[in-house]
Amino acid sequence: MIQLPSSLEGKSFNLYDLELKLKPLGYSIGGNWDYDQGSFDYKINDEEGYQFLRLPFTAVNGQLDSPGAIVTFGSPFILAHVYERGIDELASPGNIGGAFNQFAEPEDKDAEIKEKYVIAGKRLLEEAEQTLNAE
Repeated sequence: MIQLPSSLEGKSFNLYDLELKLKPLGYSIGGNWDYDQGSFDYKINDEEGYQFLRLPFTAVNGQLDSPGAIVTFGSPFILAHVYERGIDELASPGNIGGAFNQFAEPEDKDAEIKEKYVIAGKRLLEEAEQTLNAE
């Protein structure tokens, strides 16, 4: 994980407005959110594992699933996950919560990040800053 300094850190926005502005740039709401925190993720690459630019946020007024929620950005960072190739020999065939667990465990949850992805992440962050600070 590599943290990036950002003019967005500590700034508050309406979550719905953020979605309208960041989704067209290629961001999605990260899957690891709950009612008071989440992130916008941009997948930089997925050929050598996964590299993401993550813009984390915390709800400061309302919950993330309620209309009019206001969020404040934390410190953006780039993260990398490298997944096992092939069959996960340790996977369980059991039924978990009504669905099969078909996903392999990460080989490295905090993999080294190549410089080309750091450069790409910084450029993407600059684009997001310009888009959101244009108000």
